[in-house]
Amino acid sequence: MKDISPRLSIVVTVLNEADNILPVCKEIRKSLALLPECEVIFVDDGSIDHTRERLLEARRLYIPALRILSHPQCMGKSAALRTAIFHASSQWIATMDGDGQDDPAEIPPLYQEALKAEQMGEMPLIVGVRLKRQDQLSRRLATKFANNLRRRFLHDSCPDTGAPLKVFQRNKFLELPQFEGLHRFLPALMQCYGVTLHCRQVRHRPRLHGHSKYTNLNRALVGIRDLLGVKWLQTRTRYIKTPSEL
Repeated sequence: MKDISPRLSIVVTVLNEADNILPVCKEIRKSLALLPECEVIFVDDGSIDHTRERLLEARRLYIPALRILSHPQCMGKSAALRTAIFHASSQWIATMDGDGQDDPAEIPPLYQEALKAEQMGEMPLIVGVRLKRQDQLSRRLATKFANNLRRRFLHDSCPDTGAPLKVFQRNKFLELPQFEGLHRFLPALMQCYGVTLHCRQVRHRPRLHGHSKYTNLNRALVGIRDLLGVKWLQTRTRYIKTPSEL
């Protein structure tokens, strides 16, 4: 009997993205033709609009096997990612946002790069670095400042650590200590667990509908506190890839 278990799980977390669900799922369906057996998992993080209804419609119209997980209230993006990845069935995870700014067509080359790195004996994290941010000037400037600060303070060598498009191994994510904001520090933390970082430029597009759930101010206030916490984790983490057995 042919093994049809998924080799890649595409994970999307959404909060009040009803107007973006159908076009994003339509694009994801197109990208599946360029990938091995996949599953697609959406986590609705407590939306109060029609996101859940649109997800059910997307399952009917575009992705019949779409897995829909739902939080009863908003728990945050990192918690939503953990929910999806914990319930994923495959070894490899690809993450993207559900607002239309990420192009699912970028996932196949990111995944292929991950497989090549694995063949070289690596446990890779592939980050899709946004070549030209399609955001408001104030957000672009705030993000640039935050990325420079993180890179200098954490020495993670990643120019776009919060980039949504990433590919990595499921078990490496689940090894990490869980906290809200984790998704912005995956390069720094995963490298503490033996993961090698690869950066690949990807396209970035304007949001289809709606607006960002974060302001520059709240991101900055939370980010400074998290930055100190991640630095502490870096200094306290001890990882041995292959312990000797007597």
